[in-house]
Amino acid sequence: MKITDCLPQKGVKSFIAFMLMLGAVACVFAGFTILPVIGFLVAIPFAVVSILFYRLHLNDQCQIDPNKLDS
Repeated sequence: MKITDCLPQKGVKSFIAFMLMLGAVACVFAGFTILPVIGFLVAIPFAVVSILFYRLHLNDQCQIDPNKLDS
């Protein structure tokens, strides 16, 4: 398998995680300006889901095996 086969999956995963984190930042901004408590309460789940989505494992073919890097 070529390294370029996994680029679309990694790109989409990173893009979705970035959009979720951007949503969290927007909610924090709204928490400072418009809705003090509700904005922060909504921002925390957005940030957690963003981090979990970024750490999400791809299929087995796209994972990097540290043992194969030496050879």
